[in-house]
Amino acid sequence: MKTIFPGFPPEGLKFLRQLKRNNNRDWFLEHKEIFEQKVKIPMTGLVLALGGEMSRFAPELNADPKRAIYRIYRDIRFSRDKTPYKTHIAAVFADRGTPKHAGGGLYFHIAPDEVLIAGGAYMPGSAELRAIRHHIATHSEDLREIICDREFKKLFGGLEGDRLSRPPKGFPSDHPAADLLRYKQFLAYSTNPAELAGSSDLLPLIVRDFRALMPLVRFLNAPFSKESVNSGGSR
Repeated sequence: MKTIFPGFPPEGLKFLRQLKRNNNRDWFLEHKEIFEQKVKIPMTGLVLALGGEMSRFAPELNADPKRAIYRIYRDIRFSRDKTPYKTHIAAVFADRGTPKHAGGGLYFHIAPDEVLIAGGAYMPGSAELRAIRHHIATHSEDLREIICDREFKKLFGGLEGDRLSRPPKGFPSDHPAADLLRYKQFLAYSTNPAELAGSSDLLPLIVRDFRALMPLVRFLNAPFSKESVNSGGSR
């Protein structure tokens, strides 16, 4: 049976646009019921629908809405920006055996000006980054095959993310994978028109991109598999 998600209701998308202009507690509390009914509930429905689809091609990723969906509240403790709310609604799907942001995963958000669909490793810790780099050093051709795939390049352009100016400590400057080892983040994404969020095309497009991103996600998570650890892997 085909999974269908009709898109976010107009009231929910209007809420996100207005929140961007009225990012304060009084306005949010006055409109909180709209957020709950027209943003949060549809988002839960979308994540559940995605979970059903992902069980076929990414069963190792956690699609529980309680784990996947980000809170709307911003952590402002260490930020100069003291606005209390995010102006987008987002979800991340992490490997069940890896901390939420340490390894590879899938992500999307609905914002007033875009629908972003992404995958990769956004903020791996030092130990995880070291493990990924050692995996790249010995399997660089596998990674190049993934990111140079015609469909991957068509959808995402290539591999993105912050990079060092030179190969990291412990790797020679003439290493054949020097260009890949410089990455501190390993990301690929597509940016889509905001109007997509209100369309029934949203779910199949996310599914299409998530399928195309899974080879990258699996490559990045390979160093953390039980088989890799038990056989003396690089973690």
